[in-house]
Amino acid sequence: MAGRKARVADVHEVASGMPHVIVVQGGGENPVYQVGGKSFVFFRTRRPDAFDPDTGERYDDVIVIWVPSEEDKLALVSDDSNPFFTTPHFDGHLSVLVRASRLGEMSAQELTEVIQDAWLSRASNRRASDWLKEHRLS
Repeated sequence: MAGRKARVADVHEVASGMPHVIVVQGGGENPVYQVGGKSFVFFRTRRPDAFDPDTGERYDDVIVIWVPSEEDKLALVSDDSNPFFTTPHFDGHLSVLVRASRLGEMSAQELTEVIQDAWLSRASNRRASDWLKEHRLS
């Protein structure tokens, strides 16, 4: 996975590969990845707040990924070298948006780290601590 461009399949693989994850179906049959009943990654349906500025067409490929803090969110959305963005609808919400069609602008490893951080931000303290110990990251 190192060095390879990220793909939609990586989102599913990494999110579903984290411990204690269940997948529920959203309103549009879109997958929502949860840990302990809390969403950490989900595929959004078309919404009026995420659209092509030239055509006005609503994006149909937006993925919402939780972040640990407002500082993390700002770091991701303000870095022009990555495809993350937000909309006013998500002001005050600890998540970032990314279009599936733009995932290839980051490496699979970078995407993996963002999804792992999302899981860690939503998992219970015990589950997060156990995972970090197992991966020698604490």
